[in-house]
Amino acid sequence: MKKANNIPPAEEAQIHDIEMSPEADPIELPENAFRELAADEKYRPLMHPARNYPEVTTYSVTLGLVLCVIFSAAAAYLGLKVGQVFEAAIPIAIIAVGLSGALGKKNALGQNVIIQSIGACSGVIVAGAIFTLPALYILQAKYPEITVSFFQIFLSSLLGGVLGILFFIPFRKYFVKDMHGKYPFPEATATTQVLASGQSASAAGGSQAKTLVIASLIGGIYDYVVETFGFWAGTLSTTVSEWGQAVAAKTKLVLSCNTGAAVLGLGYIIGLKYAFIITAGSLFAWWVLVPLMGTYGNAEIAAMAPEAIFGNYVRMIGIGGIAMAGVIGIIKSWPIIKQAVGLAGREFKGGAPSQSKPVRWQLDISMKHIVFFISIALVAVLVFFWFGVIHNWWQALVAWIVVTFIAFLFTTVAANAIAIVGSNPVSGMTLMTLIIASAIFVGIGLNGTSGIVASMVIGGVVCTALSMAGGFVTDLKVGYWLGTTPKKQEQWKFLGTLVSAATVGGVILVLNQVYGFDPDNANSLVAPQANAMAKVIEPLMMGGDTPWILYMVGIILALLLNWLGVPVLAFCLGMFIPLSLNTPLLVGGAISWFVARSSKDKAVSDARRDRGTLIASGLIAGGALFGVFAALTRFCGFEYACPLEAGTLQILGIVAYVALIAYLWLDSLRAKKL
Repeated sequence: MKKANNIPPAEEAQIHDIEMSPEADPIELPENAFRELAADEKYRPLMHPARNYPEVTTYSVTLGLVLCVIFSAAAAYLGLKVGQVFEAAIPIAIIAVGLSGALGKKNALGQNVIIQSIGACSGVIVAGAIFTLPALYILQAKYPEITVSFFQIFLSSLLGGVLGILFFIPFRKYFVKDMHGKYPFPEATATTQVLASGQSASAAGGSQAKTLVIASLIGGIYDYVVETFGFWAGTLSTTVSEWGQAVAAKTKLVLSCNTGAAVLGLGYIIGLKYAFIITAGSLFAWWVLVPLMGTYGNAEIAAMAPEAIFGNYVRMIGIGGIAMAGVIGIIKSWPIIKQAVGLAGREFKGGAPSQSKPVRWQLDISMKHIVFFISIALVAVLVFFWFGVIHNWWQALVAWIVVTFIAFLFTTVAANAIAIVGSNPVSGMTLMTLIIASAIFVGIGLNGTSGIVASMVIGGVVCTALSMAGGFVTDLKVGYWLGTTPKKQEQWKFLGTLVSAATVGGVILVLNQVYGFDPDNANSLVAPQANAMAKVIEPLMMGGDTPWILYMVGIILALLLNWLGVPVLAFCLGMFIPLSLNTPLLVGGAISWFVARSSKDKAVSDARRDRGTLIASGLIAGGALFGVFAALTRFCGFEYACPLEAGTLQILGIVAYVALIAYLWLDSLRAKKL
């Protein structure tokens, strides 16, 4: 076999060892894929490092872009509805494996990785956009002079995504190769297992795709019917009954639960541990702080409804906790930042012993090209701020400096969070960015509604950059385990970012016109992170009373939680998101826990848990996608009011929800040991 020229000696020796192995292309991941390597041990991916495989093809790019559009729309709707953006990598990987098997594609593994990498732009761009930019619409209702254009949303998402890609590439080798086996990479592990299943001669991939499609249809039709026709209650609440109303009036205690398929599936994926922590934060807010303030607060607070106490006071404590979670993340990640920056710096200075060409499996876009592209991207950001947002050179320059510094500093925090727990604390880091940026902007005379627009658009750039950095580490780790070319993943990630940014911009505009994002309107999308951003930014920019005491209580609570070893972001996010959207997470997490322990045979339990994960992914994807269809239905003018009484709708809601739970539970138990 002909080797790549000028391969470094260490990698050449590794390739020689691989070439001498009796089986060049295994169908299963090696035993050392998920553990630390011994001093003289080498990792061999599924795809031979010294061979070329079809990766970037018309099929892989086209399918990746189609899935990127679909999942961008679905993730935007779900994220604005419940504040949780599902990661699209796993369902996209399942679809890619199923289609390649159905179409009889040969050497499909490399193409499937590209499909997954392009398609996964959807979730990360969505998270960056919906956590900040809808805040402009929220504040526009109060300040009509605020204007929001598709151009601003699109460029904010696009430029933030590009910066996230470019800022992370220098850290790839540290996170992906040097830390092999030291980080769990939960999402990357699941995605890799799905893609690797396509190597097997069995039809497992096609079977998985079929299960996913059925679950998607069930979840999608279920959520579409309840959103469009309201044949049963979308939210179960104690306040519908007379006794519940009496309890709420006297003690401010309320219990509610959303009956949607997408949220139930999300709880299953999150798992019982984090679902419990999120719900614990919500119960602490609704069952401790709200009754406490409603009972012992002043007369004005005591006269408020529980929802008003939560929105005006308790939520502010959650915001302080979320912001502090971002600071804690930076402090914990500081050693990683220094080590990774040093690694990238040595490579840029020519730290390699010779002008050798790395093996395909470790080939990145060159560091000199990265620096050049970063320079172009940063100039584009500065021009966008100057001509598209702020219209003042010096203020735009200050904003540009803030974005550059914070986006780069937080890049490793986001990647580290994904590598360890699979969740990105981007909302907490963005809150800190907004507070810092707003204080600086006010100091240089940029305040009022123009300051609000500037802060939110700038926050959108930072948020998207951090979200992209966290998501991209998953893609590159998947490629490392399977043996694809990282340079190709890096290059085509830009196209996925462009398409996803355009899709998200259009979806946000449609959802705002159909539903709106007003937290006081029961029919609006809750957009919890964007509402948090709006509540933080308004008093800072408009000269109102900033609830610093409530923020400080949240900060102190976050420090205490961190001291006790409780995941700060999960708990405080639960304090911010409405109770009705957190209780179904606990239901889904409990189902996951019981399914994973449903058999004395561990192999059977694991197979059932994995099938449940597949079904839950389908419920999420279908519910979210059909939720977008429901929004489009209403956008086109269709309105239907169900004539049934509220009590009857509640009973029907319980019946429908129990049936959905039974489907998830019983269908998961159908899995057999492989």
